[in-house]
Amino acid sequence: MTAVDAHRRWVPAPSWRDVVLTLAPLRRGGGDPAHRLVSGTLWRASRTPAGVVSVALRPVSGGVEATAYGPGAAWLVERVPTMLGMDQDWSELDVSAVPRLYETHRRHLGLRLPNTGLVLESLVPAILEQKVTGMEARAAWRMLLYRYGEPAPSPAPPSMRVPPAAADLLAIPTWGWHRLGVDGKRQRAIRAAASVAERLEAFTGYPAAVARDLLTRVPGVGVWTAAETTARAFGDPDAVSVGDHHLPHLVVHTLTGRPRGSDAEMLELLAPWAGQRARVMRLIELGGVMPPRFGPRLPPGRMPV
Repeated sequence: MTAVDAHRRWVPAPSWRDVVLTLAPLRRGGGDPAHRLVSGTLWRASRTPAGVVSVALRPVSGGVEATAYGPGAAWLVERVPTMLGMDQDWSELDVSAVPRLYETHRRHLGLRLPNTGLVLESLVPAILEQKVTGMEARAAWRMLLYRYGEPAPSPAPPSMRVPPAAADLLAIPTWGWHRLGVDGKRQRAIRAAASVAERLEAFTGYPAAVARDLLTRVPGVGVWTAAETTARAFGDPDAVSVGDHHLPHLVVHTLTGRPRGSDAEMLELLAPWAGQRARVMRLIELGGVMPPRFGPRLPPGRMPV
C-alpha cells in the first residue's frame, strides 16, 4: 500500500465539473503528461518549492478531496483551495448585457481561474506556444516532459511526468531542443527564464499586474507570454493575451457577431470589464461560439508573427 503524504478535504466547494474546468487551462492538450483524468479523479504532477508531487483531486459530497504524494505533498495540499480559486470573488462580475455570457456564467457559478503559485511551470509552455501552432507546441511540451522530466510520484498513473527543473532546462543542449522542434528564439527565452527561476517564483508575492510587467523584462517574454503565465500562475483576473492569432476573432465575434477582429477592437469591447477581463474571456471560451473559418488552416510553422 502506498503511503499518503498529505490529505485534505474541503466542503463546500465549487462543483466537481467546475473544478475540472477551473484547472483545464493548465492542461496542454489531451496528452499532457502532467495531467490525467481517470474515472472522475483529476491527477496533476508538479514541481513545488518543496519538491516534486502528484496530487489526486476527486469529488466528495459536494466538495473536493486532495490526496498528494511526494516531497511537495504538504506544500501543494495546503495551496489547493488557492489553486482552485476558492478565494476569488466573482460576485461583482456582471455579464448580463450579453445573454450568452450570462447563461454560461449561470451554468458555471463555481468556475474560477487557476492559481498555482508556480511561475516557471506556466511560463515554459507559454514560451513553447510562441509563434507556432497549438499542435506543435503541445508536441514539444509532451516530448520535453518525457525526455527531460521525471516520473510523477507513485501511485500517479505510470505515464505521468513532472516538468523539468530550471537546472535541467539549462542543461538541455541546442540539438536537444531542436529534436523537440523548438527554434533558437524560444530556446533562448526558456534559458533566460530558467536562469532567473528563483526570482520568478518570488513574483507570486506581487500583484498580478506588477508580475506581468516584471515578466516582460525576461528576454524573449512579451506581453502575450506574460499574460498567459499570470492567468495560470496567479489567477490574474485581468490578464489579456494581446497578440494572439485567434483570440481577437473569438472575442469580437462573441460580443458583436462580426467574424473577424483586431487586438484594438478586442480591448475596446473588453474595456467595460476592466479588472476582470480574463474572467470574461474565460466565459467567452466556454461559450462555444466560434468565428467562421475563411480559407485553409495554416500549416505547422506558418503562424503569423
